[in-house]
Amino acid sequence: MTSPITTARHGDILVVTSDNPPVNALGAAVRTGIDAALKEAAGDDSIHAVVITCAGKTFFAGADITEFSKPPVEPLLPTLVDSIEALDKPVIAAIHGTALGGGCEVALACHYRIAVPSAKLGVPEVKLGLLPGAGGTQRLPRVAGVALALEMTAKGDPISASQAHEAGLVDRLAGEASLLDDALAFAAEVAAARPLPRASEKTATADAQVFADFRKTNARRFRGFDAPEANIACVEKATQVPFAEGIQFERESFMKLMFGVQSAAQRHIFFSERKASKIDGIAPDIALRDIKRVGVIGAGTMGGGIAMNFLSAGIPVTIVEMQQEALDRGTGVVRKNYEASAAKGRIKPEQVEQAMGALNPTLSLDDLADCDLIIEAVYENMDVKKELFGKLDKIAKPGAILASNTSYLNVDEIAASTSRPQDVLGMHFFSPANVMKLLEVVRGAKTADDVLATVMALGKTIRKVAVVSGVCHGFIGNRMLMPRQVEAMKLLMEGATPEQIDKVHVAFGMPMGPFQMSDLAGVDIGWHRDPTRIENIRDALAAEKRWGQKTQAGFYDYDEKRNPSPSPRVAEIIEEFRAKSGAVQHDITDEEIVERTLYTMVNEGALILEEGMAQRASDIDVVWIYGYGWPVYRGGPMFWADTEGLKKIVAGLEKHGFEVAKLLRDKADKGERFN
Repeated sequence: MTSPITTARHGDILVVTSDNPPVNALGAAVRTGIDAALKEAAGDDSIHAVVITCAGKTFFAGADITEFSKPPVEPLLPTLVDSIEALDKPVIAAIHGTALGGGCEVALACHYRIAVPSAKLGVPEVKLGLLPGAGGTQRLPRVAGVALALEMTAKGDPISASQAHEAGLVDRLAGEASLLDDALAFAAEVAAARPLPRASEKTATADAQVFADFRKTNARRFRGFDAPEANIACVEKATQVPFAEGIQFERESFMKLMFGVQSAAQRHIFFSERKASKIDGIAPDIALRDIKRVGVIGAGTMGGGIAMNFLSAGIPVTIVEMQQEALDRGTGVVRKNYEASAAKGRIKPEQVEQAMGALNPTLSLDDLADCDLIIEAVYENMDVKKELFGKLDKIAKPGAILASNTSYLNVDEIAASTSRPQDVLGMHFFSPANVMKLLEVVRGAKTADDVLATVMALGKTIRKVAVVSGVCHGFIGNRMLMPRQVEAMKLLMEGATPEQIDKVHVAFGMPMGPFQMSDLAGVDIGWHRDPTRIENIRDALAAEKRWGQKTQAGFYDYDEKRNPSPSPRVAEIIEEFRAKSGAVQHDITDEEIVERTLYTMVNEGALILEEGMAQRASDIDVVWIYGYGWPVYRGGPMFWADTEGLKKIVAGLEKHGFEVAKLLRDKADKGERFN
């Protein structure tokens, strides 16, 4: 097998090049090749300096995480970076693309770093529940300072080459087209310079208050996660002990995270997201339909957000409304959102005009005739949607894909209102559609393979995480939400309070509990709008215009800043319904809340898999991570069930009299896992 590492002499400089597509991951073959090149340089007196560079689009973009579950192969990355730093001849990292994770650690071990301005450097290991374990937490604060090291390690976001240059992480900026030539010139300049600037021989200093302030400022962001604190502790250790002791602390911290549940969960989601894009039973090389213009029906919050996804990706959009006022309001909100992004520096002002210039607002459905994909985002009513799709059937050109943004309704019934059910599917965006990453792509019974494949590929184009769902009420996410909501309401009737139930969910890691979520979304959503018809607690709240945060009253009372507090009136309403229902009151423990609201979700997930409504358990996890705020460090409901133990889940369900899904029981009996 050909080595991904090649060496070439440029006078007295040895250039070591990695060519390991697609991202020059630091796999065993790459590490072995670099190690051999270092030995070549050490043993040849005619070599005065070494340049490490990469072919293709990027510098080393990280470790090969597929090796994490395999037996280790020497030299391991920590050994290799120590060898780079220990070489008695200057080593220069020539960086383009991204130097991430292990790639950034390789660069830190080099004596000098030169980068093109477009390059980015970062240590994103925290996003996999880890820390940079090849000296990154010890070298980074010594080279770039403690403040930047804390930001980079505990948050995991990359920085630009210019930021790195300002901080001393990059010594010199190169021309975009002349990196190697500039690196060779830099190497010739420093070839005789001594002593060599080794990161391990520098010191990192910071007041203890710096760490206390950083923890306090980011407490909400880091809540529930183990890895950010481990990264902070390692950087802090770099200011307290010699390099060798800091490395030992880093290694122990890394191994603890590596074999912990949280990192396993975060790595599970990393791979699951990639797996979700693969469609069972469809050839990966199937010819896709060309999507050059998209139509969106409805310019409300959802329709406008959907349109933004395509406009931001450079795809022109025709957006339709029934009334001019609604159309103007919707396009105005789209512009306002883009201008807000420009004000924050996320996009350039000219990009606002480019996006708005590609938006064609209209009051006529006929203007959708040239669209390759048409997405309806109208009222969630089957009759309304069927009537609309009947009209689209006559207007849309042959081969156009017709999609419904329904969150519950039967896509097959909608498709049957057209003469082309093979061109119809569901595209369930999540609100706000221009922000939320999840896209449930609902495959109808007659949806053509190329239609499904086209929309899944389009999901990547508009930067969504797309997951295939079958046709069932609520698809994957909302279907699993239903048993949670049903049990939460039952628990209220049996003696729990909204705040107790919500507190358990927030402690679990959810951004909010069921009743906080209801207040945020609107208690009146789906309400029948008849204040005299009061059949349940929600009807009673809605009848009193307790519609949630928007009316400063829902399951909670809210002040002007939307801060919640327990509501005496809600307590009265709940008590009235308890008295009428005859529900048996008892002390409800946190454990019971978990078993009845979260175990039931797992059970529903098992039914979804049994029925073939989801392709794989990991797809369900992806839906809940990206669409509903399930804590990523718990890996999604099905992964969490695996870590809890399926026998424990079954026992908890049986304790409360639930019917256990056959798939769940079978796996529990056999000692198997979902993932």
